[in-house]
Amino acid sequence: MFDGRARRILSLWFPRLASDRVLRARPIEAPFALVLREGNTDRLHCLNAAAEAQGLGRGMALSEARAFCPDLQTAPADPARETQFLETLRRWATRYCPWVGLDGEDGLVLDITGSDHLWGGEEAMMAEMAARLERAGIAARLGLADTRGAAWALAHFAPGRAAAPGARLSALAKLPVAALRLPHETVTGLQRLGLREIGDLTRTPRAPLARRFGAGLMARLDQALGDLPEQISPEPDPPHYGTRLTLPEPIGQQADVMAGIERLLARLCAKLRENEAGARVLSLKLRRVDQASQQVELRLAAPLSDPARIAALFARGIEDIDAGFGIDQLRLAATQVEPLPARQIGAIATERRDRLGDLITRIGLRIGLDNVQRYLPADSHIPERSFLIAPAAFADPEGHWHQPHPRPLRLFPPEPVDADTPDPPRRFRWRRQSLTAERIEGPERLLPEWWFDDPNWRGGMRDYWRVETGQGWRLWMFHTPQDPGWYVEGVFA
Repeated sequence: MFDGRARRILSLWFPRLASDRVLRARPIEAPFALVLREGNTDRLHCLNAAAEAQGLGRGMALSEARAFCPDLQTAPADPARETQFLETLRRWATRYCPWVGLDGEDGLVLDITGSDHLWGGEEAMMAEMAARLERAGIAARLGLADTRGAAWALAHFAPGRAAAPGARLSALAKLPVAALRLPHETVTGLQRLGLREIGDLTRTPRAPLARRFGAGLMARLDQALGDLPEQISPEPDPPHYGTRLTLPEPIGQQADVMAGIERLLARLCAKLRENEAGARVLSLKLRRVDQASQQVELRLAAPLSDPARIAALFARGIEDIDAGFGIDQLRLAATQVEPLPARQIGAIATERRDRLGDLITRIGLRIGLDNVQRYLPADSHIPERSFLIAPAAFADPEGHWHQPHPRPLRLFPPEPVDADTPDPPRRFRWRRQSLTAERIEGPERLLPEWWFDDPNWRGGMRDYWRVETGQGWRLWMFHTPQDPGWYVEGVFA
């Protein structure tokens, strides 16, 4: 490979990746740790150097850590943001070589074979990489060897060290057996047998070790020594959903801008369909000849990859564009993309759903997508908590509402009724009206949800009745046995 050169693998380990990410934006000199909740206990997730110097460690309970270090400052951990940060570092590392992959949750692995000469050699590359990370406020440990396992071992147990080509056993012999990426139970078992260093394993018969600890132990040893191949799979870059159109002559009419948008959408939607994705948010940037630019954002109620439907929705967004002396470049990008699997077209339900999504988008362009709302069922038997109100663009409709008993069309806060009988009253006053009950159905007894402290339900159970009056009202009334009284809470259609 590469004119006979041996394969060279560089391991990058970020021992304080999570805390470094937070402290880069808000530096703290005092002991600091990120806290992650595990079960019912808050535990330390990642610490800075000052906290480690106080004797704190990862996995320690927060209450115990504060007993050791009262001035410890904490913040909640965010594993999703940590994953994004590591992905950002992976893209940064591609400046040194194209073959970069993830190594666990806090490391990278680089195949720098044939690329180190671009930086003046391996030592110069490692020094330049370490200097850049230090200036960025990111603690990193590097290890370089012929194999991935050996590079990982050097990065974690001999940081900054580079094993010479071919010198695998000599570079690893004095390292502890934990450098072979073994489970904690296996490391403990080997130490009890007196096998504390990798060199001790190479001098011990393999068969007894394999019978006692399994084939995984020997596989890790062979991978580190190069006797067993280990692949490095680089992470593919996510597809970029963006396109641009540079015009030979500036344009200014709305029809010309729409024609340019349609050309861009054709290319963009083709790429979206190729990856079975749909655009949820699109950004159109228009550059004028005087170098000024304007931006139009289109937020869709549902992911789309149909250029004709998207173009029709763009028409309103460009009405207020000031073309100035002309527009000479258009850039269109899908800034938010969601999966959109291929589906059979022509179904009536699909066409109705598409038309509804387009209608919500058009209304959302005027008043905002968050203000177009729909009702969703909630898991509660309490009338006022049996539904949720959610933005229609970000919540799927429920196909069926399970209602074992009829519910009124309109609900409102309970209004008192002038009646003092424990049975449903035949004559009563409500809203300054004298009403006569012609038909009564019930009761339906509802109990308060004890796990919620709702002031409206502190009176205890309620017996609900459906009362149809001679004056045309169909009321939903309830009686509270603990504190006798009658109330109206809703009106049927």
